[in-house]
Amino acid sequence: MTELQGARVLITGAASGIGRRMALGVARRGGALALWDLNGEGLQSVKSEVEALGGKATAAICDVSDREAVYAAAAAEEPVDVLINNAGVVSGHALLDISDEQIQKSFDVNALSLFWMTRAFLPGMMERERGHVVTIASSAGLLGVPGLTDYCATKWAAIGFDESLRVELDRKASGVRTTVVCPYYIDTGMFEGAKTRFSFLLPILNEERVAEKVLHAVERNQARLWMPPLVYSIPLLRLLPVSWFDIVVQLLGISASMDEFKGRIAK
Repeated sequence: MTELQGARVLITGAASGIGRRMALGVARRGGALALWDLNGEGLQSVKSEVEALGGKATAAICDVSDREAVYAAAAAEEPVDVLINNAGVVSGHALLDISDEQIQKSFDVNALSLFWMTRAFLPGMMERERGHVVTIASSAGLLGVPGLTDYCATKWAAIGFDESLRVELDRKASGVRTTVVCPYYIDTGMFEGAKTRFSFLLPILNEERVAEKVLHAVERNQARLWMPPLVYSIPLLRLLPVSWFDIVVQLLGISASMDEFKGRIAK
């Protein structure tokens, strides 16, 4: 079990969405928070919400895609017990409609930041023989979706990152645990316009419920959290011939799920 009460939890992408919800959930459990994001105004708002709940929080503006910025910010942090790699971006357009810069940003934020953040804080966890690294991946890391070539590729990378790290730690008999989270679309606004054909099978997930499930999984040292339950069938579906697999994905409406994508609208 990973005890959140009294633990110091660092969350990237903490200024909004499930990052904010997880921060509030940790505060309610008696944990202290280190909040990282590029959105300074949003960070201060979440920090105030945490403190209103009686919790403790620090806030740092940090671009997690910048290796040197991560290492510098990490050097100024207190020891971290739980690292939640939550920061993410999505372009949401077909491969030939996105720019080189957007592709690079997707990999920098969604994939490479996992390495910089974890390399910064894992040594301390291993030295103390306790800790937890959480990777917020996506069900899009389990199958390809039109309009998400860069996003899917980075989330496949995130899943591979977590699995390799988990096995490395196991072979070292380390007390550090890992959890990978693969949700379907969440109603944070990041995937505004994304749709589902069968909401009883693949519902657009509620951000507060997702955040609570993530924290519960951490507390239980659950290595894998995929949402909703239908996502667990994807590896089995891959036993089908490719043409059959593609037909099933189309019938479920997944292939058309990004057709009306708008994304988060700046306020």
